[in-house]
Amino acid sequence: MAEVRVLPVEANVALKGKVYSALKEAITTMDIYSTPEAPKLDERRLADELGVSRTPVREAISRLEQEGLVKTIPRRGAFVVRKCKREILEMIHVWAALESMAARIATLHASNQQIGRLRAMFTTFGEAHAPSAHIDEYSETNIHFHQEIVRLADSDLLQEIADGLFIHMRSIRVRTIKDSDRAQQSIIDHMRIIEAIENRATEQAENLVREHALNLAAHVDTNVDYLD
Repeated sequence: MAEVRVLPVEANVALKGKVYSALKEAITTMDIYSTPEAPKLDERRLADELGVSRTPVREAISRLEQEGLVKTIPRRGAFVVRKCKREILEMIHVWAALESMAARIATLHASNQQIGRLRAMFTTFGEAHAPSAHIDEYSETNIHFHQEIVRLADSDLLQEIADGLFIHMRSIRVRTIKDSDRAQQSIIDHMRIIEAIENRATEQAENLVREHALNLAAHVDTNVDYLD
């Protein structure tokens, strides 16, 4: 069973918030689909790793449960929430709508400097540093790329909705980027998206981002069986 790993936090008046933030960060950056069972939150171990008592850990878990990231099962404990294939496909479709709208807004309002951050992410990748040969590094870049497109929209509401989907979108992207030749196709798609946004080609950028996300949905629907 996968374990949620955290680092110690400093004890002060903001302890509750720090414990909550540390635990949420640990959950949202792990691959929650890497094992057959959902990751369990062990209060005692987490408290020891954080260097705090179990009370703020318990309060953080309760807060995360209210946000839908954690579910407590009687007599079994608290677990990170995982989704079935149908739910993941729904999330990808919603993400496609959100990210494509973000790309549209970016072409209209983002500065050239802001847009330039997208291309800068991929300067290290090329024939001598192929994505497929450095898959873990590319996987992280891939995640940051899609987050950055959402940020370019400069919309608090759009960002809030996207953040609610991110834990599952991140895990699915991490798992699927290693399938077949998806890494190589991914960077081709990204370069086309970047060029469209740089050229302020609003309709093209929106369509390319939506198509990229829907291709992920099609791949998950056809090839992913660990979500059933």
